[in-house]
Amino acid sequence: MALADGWVESFRRASDEDAVLQAHGKYYTCAFLLDMEEHVYFVQMHAGKVEEILEDPGPLDERYQFLIRASADTWRKFGEEIPPPMYHGIFAASFQGDMSLEGDLLVLMQNLRCVVRQIELLRITGVPV
Repeated sequence: MALADGWVESFRRASDEDAVLQAHGKYYTCAFLLDMEEHVYFVQMHAGKVEEILEDPGPLDERYQFLIRASADTWRKFGEEIPPPMYHGIFAASFQGDMSLEGDLLVLMQNLRCVVRQIELLRITGVPV
């Protein structure tokens, strides 16, 4: 898919240059997966900056603390400039039944403001599925 080709660098740049992430991200250090059904992305953050993004890592290649999983269709709706109802946030999308939050949810909650903001950047970079 053409979007996926440049998406990693686009998402890295959008994350690292986002004023909200930089204002709140001093302690934003964690690793997570975005499971988009067609592709999985490993995102490692350190002090509010992207340290690494990998596309489709193997199941034991990288250690992550939590993952956000949804169908490709849900991610596409989530990434629209103005998402449809129940696709505007990770909790709304999980309540509608398709998105799930898994793993060490304490780490997710400790970094919630930054994770939510970073996921919102999909509305700028597009969704690579």
